[in-house]
Amino acid sequence: MTEARPTDPRYLQVAHTLRQEIVEGVYPVGSQLPTEHALCERFSVSRYTVREALRRLREDNLVSSRPRAGTLVVPRTSTGSYAQDVMSINDLLAFASGALFVIESNRMVTVDDELSARTGLPAGQSWLAVRGYRRSDGAAYPVCHTEYYINRAFAAVGRMLQRHNGPIFPLIEDMFGRTVVGVHQEISAVLMPADVAIELKVDAGSAALELRRTYTTSDGEVAQVTINTHPASRYRHSMTIRRVRG
Repeated sequence: MTEARPTDPRYLQVAHTLRQEIVEGVYPVGSQLPTEHALCERFSVSRYTVREALRRLREDNLVSSRPRAGTLVVPRTSTGSYAQDVMSINDLLAFASGALFVIESNRMVTVDDELSARTGLPAGQSWLAVRGYRRSDGAAYPVCHTEYYINRAFAAVGRMLQRHNGPIFPLIEDMFGRTVVGVHQEISAVLMPADVAIELKVDAGSAALELRRTYTTSDGEVAQVTINTHPASRYRHSMTIRRVRG
């Protein structure tokens, strides 16, 4: 479980503590959180700070609040759909669930300048790096090469990956009570690395497309960065643009 950082705003520190207590069962599903007044006294903060903290918990689908009924701990629902310009997170779930992820390596790495340029992550930080290939049933070669870079705060999910098939971010949501509220995607034209080319059965240095997705939580924290490398000849990206009248 992640810990609140002293540099976080007070409402985030309060949200971190309450989120941890909910996930650990201090406040089980169906129970009520203490009143705003009680939380103000416990954390020595203003009512505004408590309300902002509770708003974060609602965004993470951990609680619901109703006038005169207090704040109730609710069951976490399945991952919702977060609309992007081209696709939804449900589309990412379908892709990740439909292709088996074969892990080649799973270890902590320190982000150097080269990896920082590829991932957008700050150099010098430690992240869990999970690398491998996605395969579809019956295919003669993998769909793509996949790299996951998982925030060190959530690195405990690494112990579950050998028994898990599908996207990783729902594990982060379930284990840590965070909600992924946005995914930023960038597509770049690159040359196929030699080691990846061998497994994908293409020529080294041939045209490839690299998809980088950055997953952000409701606290504004980057939970993971995913990089998928596809042979250009086997990948097609389509979108529909509609005129907005008004």
